[in-house]
Amino acid sequence: MPPLVLSTRALKVVNKAIDLFHHHGFHLVGVDRIIKESEITKMTFYHYFQSKARFIEICLLVQKERLQDEVTAMVEYDYSSSITDKLKTLYDLHTDLEGLYYLLFKAIFETKLSYPNAYQTALRYRMWLTNEIYSQLRMLKADASFHDAKLLLHVIEGTIIQRLSDTHIEERDKKFEYFIAMFS
Repeated sequence: MPPLVLSTRALKVVNKAIDLFHHHGFHLVGVDRIIKESEITKMTFYHYFQSKARFIEICLLVQKERLQDEVTAMVEYDYSSSITDKLKTLYDLHTDLEGLYYLLFKAIFETKLSYPNAYQTALRYRMWLTNEIYSQLRMLKADASFHDAKLLLHVIEGTIIQRLSDTHIEERDKKFEYFIAMFS
């Protein structure tokens, strides 16, 4: 898929909507609210994005690209951190409720039926992340399996769900410590 290219004005609308979707959900934020808060006309919105469904897909693509860039920089270009530290940073990045992953995680639950293309974008990121985790785990322990990578993804997502109702950060750290102890 070619990289997504947006004008500066369209990107401002996307950034505003990402924040709205992040805090209010995909179904509670309509086009009228987006155009009001972005200070554009409805005609401009539809000129750039064609439909709300396409717009949500674009928002998730932008979020996915930003997150992939951040993860790639962390795992491939940070030569000073150990593999365990990189995995911990990756875990912290993905369990932050104000972070980039939360919107993609939320999309898995909120877009499947109404916005299937957006849903597929979120799933593609999960698969990409699982592969990145797997690569890191294999460097930590040669016999790590893809199942182990999926397990860490489930730990991440379980932590997000728990954090939505409980804010015990120290327990969040313990979950990662229990997981990583399997590889020591």
